[in-house]
Amino acid sequence: MSTTDQTQATTLPLGARVGTPRKQDLESQQRRWGWVFISPWIFGFAVFTAAPIIFSLILTFTDFNLGNPDKAKFIGIANWARLFTDPLGLLSIGVTIKFGLMAVPFGLVVPLLMAALVSSKALYGKRVWTTLFYMPYIVPAVSSVFIWLNFMNGNTGWLNRLLRAIGISSPPNYFQDPNWILFAFLLIGVWGSGNAMLVMMASMGGVPTELYEAAEVDGANTWTRFRKITLPMISPVIFYNLVLSVIGQMQYFVFPYIATQGSGDPNKSAYFYLMHFYKTGFTFFDMGYAAMQAWLLFIVALVLTVVLFTTSRRWVYYSSEG
Repeated sequence: MSTTDQTQATTLPLGARVGTPRKQDLESQQRRWGWVFISPWIFGFAVFTAAPIIFSLILTFTDFNLGNPDKAKFIGIANWARLFTDPLGLLSIGVTIKFGLMAVPFGLVVPLLMAALVSSKALYGKRVWTTLFYMPYIVPAVSSVFIWLNFMNGNTGWLNRLLRAIGISSPPNYFQDPNWILFAFLLIGVWGSGNAMLVMMASMGGVPTELYEAAEVDGANTWTRFRKITLPMISPVIFYNLVLSVIGQMQYFVFPYIATQGSGDPNKSAYFYLMHFYKTGFTFFDMGYAAMQAWLLFIVALVLTVVLFTTSRRWVYYSSEG
């Protein structure tokens, strides 16, 4: 027994000493191959994402015009100060904020009501209604604009024909009236809210039925159950749609650009911030000022997102939390 113990005492430390370098070599080899496999992504990120971001930040401090790249010069924060003296820039910010204050609430309430309707036990043909509500979302954005331009045409559009049929003699010309054009864009956005509806509907389907049964036993009516059970339980999905909606409205571009042919008329009532950014960079080639506008958009979006995440702790409920 003593001889065996001495042999084990001699061989085990030696085995440990021999095995450790092999394990380290294997880990090192795996680490090297890991870097090899992700190197294409690293190269793509560095060249096509990180480098343009850094270069655009540098451009914000320069007077750089694509028409005269040789005359580029450093001007400090002049581009940032220029925003406050740019009437079209301030106008575009005002239009974007005005539309966002209308579109964000509608972008949350309408899909929520649609999801509640489709999830109702009293509704017949749920699959048909779900399909009808979701279908507009898959229509390409450009096609949607032309559909609505014809539907809401002041003279020949079907909407005004219906309004005249019920006794409204002079309905508005939506896309030519500065008081109605944002309302027209709002309808287009609501029409394409099927994806948000589908996400909310799926979230409602995950609410435990025991909660509804217990509330019904306690005498809670439909509205009380919706307000006290459904809304808190799906609040993470509502918050998710809220964040996407806020960021999306800040980048609102395709619909107004096509509908107004890039002018933002009538009377610049549809001249959104991203349209001004596009014209600055790709019509007037003023890349220094355009880069500043892009960075301002990023900073504002980042600040608003941080604020939303900070305040979400007060109203978003996560069942996994203790």
